[in-house]
Amino acid sequence: MKFSVATLLVGSAAAFAPVSVERSSTALNVEFNVPSQALPFKGVCAPDTLDGSLVGDAGFDPVGFSTAPFANWFDVGQKTSMSDLEWLREAEITHGRIAQLAVLGFIWPSVFGTFPGNEWSGVDAYSYTNPTESLSHVPVFATEQIAGFMIWVELYRVKCIREDGADRLPGDLRLGQGEGRANPFKLDYTPEEYEEKQLQEIKHCRLAMLGALGLWLQSVYSGTDIASQLGAAFEAPAYVAKAGYFLPEGI
Repeated sequence: MKFSVATLLVGSAAAFAPVSVERSSTALNVEFNVPSQALPFKGVCAPDTLDGSLVGDAGFDPVGFSTAPFANWFDVGQKTSMSDLEWLREAEITHGRIAQLAVLGFIWPSVFGTFPGNEWSGVDAYSYTNPTESLSHVPVFATEQIAGFMIWVELYRVKCIREDGADRLPGDLRLGQGEGRANPFKLDYTPEEYEEKQLQEIKHCRLAMLGALGLWLQSVYSGTDIASQLGAAFEAPAYVAKAGYFLPEGI
């Protein structure tokens, strides 16, 4: 019995002992030896696939997504010359731009109002300021229009990827300055200014992805629009004048 108890104690103690972990155990045998700016802690490194070649690369990849062969998954039948890292940036920018539109869609109806309906669509079809609620009330044709526009944008993006090849920057939809591009705002940035704009966009994309998720969860939980939620957050409870904010009501 004493021997059995001692064995269990030794086993429990061994579970808390530090273990030496090899950081190069990935599918592609990529080593985690690049200092991370995003997680500047001792012993925390990023994989060497994050070489700083892309704008906004701060060495944040604790799971090792950048070590996966994404280019082999998407280059089916035709090589686009995009690297694994560029495919990841393409997905990040695409999702970030959609998230920015989603954040705007959450804020606009509650702040600036909604569109009027009619007899065909329904008088109150567009009067819901909470997007999670309005999605089930708008006509099916309106949803089909949104889906059709999204499909068109995706097909156009695939066309740009196939035709531009290695000369294409991730997320480039042939808009802005440059020869043969749509440039309605007459943009004319220097290379340094253009790189700064790229950095601003990727930061906004990352913030929008987090913001859209938070807005959606809060709208589903509360059932109200963002303006109503913010308005209630700045209102003081009625019992503050009685006993202060942090004391129970009625004391």
